[in-house]
Amino acid sequence: MRFSSPFTSLLVFVSIATASPALNGRGEGVIRFPLTRTKSADVDGHVDTTALYAQLVRVSNKYRHTFSAFEANTGSAHPLSGKMMSSMTEGGDGDVPLINQGTDLWYGEIDLGTPKQKFNVSIDSGSTDLFLPSVSCVDCTGHKMYNAVQSSTAKDKGIPNVLSYGQGQVGGDEFSDDVFLGGYEVAQYLFLTLKGLIFVAKALDQTFLAASWYSLDFAYPNFEPDGLAGFAFEKISALGAKSVFETISDSGVLPESVFSVKLSSTSGESELCIGTMNTNLYVEDTLTYTAVTEEGYWQVNLEAVSRNGATVASNNSSIIDTGTTFIVTSDVAAEAYYKDIPGSSNSTQGEITYYTIPCDTIGSYTPTFTFGGRGFNVSKETFNLGPASSGSSDCLGGIVGMSSIDFWVIGGVFLQNVYTVFDKGNLQVGFAELA
Repeated sequence: MRFSSPFTSLLVFVSIATASPALNGRGEGVIRFPLTRTKSADVDGHVDTTALYAQLVRVSNKYRHTFSAFEANTGSAHPLSGKMMSSMTEGGDGDVPLINQGTDLWYGEIDLGTPKQKFNVSIDSGSTDLFLPSVSCVDCTGHKMYNAVQSSTAKDKGIPNVLSYGQGQVGGDEFSDDVFLGGYEVAQYLFLTLKGLIFVAKALDQTFLAASWYSLDFAYPNFEPDGLAGFAFEKISALGAKSVFETISDSGVLPESVFSVKLSSTSGESELCIGTMNTNLYVEDTLTYTAVTEEGYWQVNLEAVSRNGATVASNNSSIIDTGTTFIVTSDVAAEAYYKDIPGSSNSTQGEITYYTIPCDTIGSYTPTFTFGGRGFNVSKETFNLGPASSGSSDCLGGIVGMSSIDFWVIGGVFLQNVYTVFDKGNLQVGFAELA
C-alpha cells in the first residue's frame, strides 16, 4: 500500500512572550509559559504522508548530526550511533532534502543582546546548539536577523562553523551574547527577582552560531522559525557549547535545575516551566523518575512496551524528544508491535515504514510504555494520527519504523499523555499521570 494524500500538519507553538512569574503548586516563584498547539488539517483530516516523510527524514538527519558531534566532543562513538552512522555510507532515500520542516517543531521566543532583539526559535530537547540568522545571512528572507553591531554585549569569537542536519546546513561565525528566556537571563551577571528578592549569579555568555547563510532547507517557509535552540547536553553540541538551558542551570539561579512540560491538543492546557514543576498539572504520587543512562541526550531505559497487557519490547534505549511528533523505533520493533493486529498493513518509503490499523478498531491497540517501574498509557486520540487517505477506513498508527536506528525516539504521541520533567541536577527524567 502506498499513501498519496496530504498529511495533517502538526504545528506546535510555544508562546513564551506572555510568560510571567507565577506560583506553582509548591508556592515557589517560577516562570511558567502557556503552550499552544495549533493543528492544521485537510478538510477531511486525512494524513499527508509527504509531509510525514519530511518530518521523519528531519528526525533521522538530526540524530546523525548529533551523533557526529558526540564523537567529536568525547573521542568515542555514541553507543546508539552504530547502525545509523553506518547507513550514511549506504546511500538510498534516507538523505533527501528537508522540506516542510516546521510541521513538527516547537517554537518559542527568546531575546538576545543589549538592547534585546527578539527571535522565534525551535525548542528541542533532542539537540543542543543555538543558531540564528545574522543580518548578513543569504537566503534568510522571512526570518528576523541578529545584528551584533547593535548589541553592546555581543562578542565575535572569530570561529567560522557549519552546522549540518543531513542535507540542511547553516554556516557562519560563532558569537556569544546575553540571552533571555522567559525572564531568565543568560549573561555575565544574572539578576532575577523571585518573591521580592534579588539573586545575582555568574553565568557564561551563551555561545551560538550567527549564520551568514542558510541552505534551502532552512529558508522560509521550509523552516518557519528564525533559528533553533536545543535543550540537551553539551556532549552533542557541534559548537562544543552548552545549551541555553544548561547555561541558565549552571548559573545556580534556578530553584531547581529542571524544565518540565505538559503538552495537550486542548487550547490553554499546555505549558512549559523552567526551574521547577507545576504540581497542579499532574498526580504527585505517580511521578516516577528514571535515570539518564548516557549524558548527551535525555536518554533513558525504556523498560517495556506492551499492547493489551502483552509485552512486545523490553529494556531498550530511548531518547525523550520534544522536537519529534511521533514514536520512532527500529523496523524490527515496529513490526513486532503491529504483528497480529487484525487488518493492519504497512508501507515503506526509503528508510521509513508506516503502519495502519482499521479506524474503527485502532483505539483497541494503543501502547503502554513502562519507565521506572510504572506503566503509562498512550490514548487513542494521540496514537491515531488520522485516516491514511481521503475517505480511507484505515488510520495511521503513531509508532513508525526506521531502518537506520535500533533505539526508540519518544516524541509527542507519548508525551501528550504525561507530565514530563527533565531533571539536570539529578540526571533523570520523570513522568507522571496528568491531573
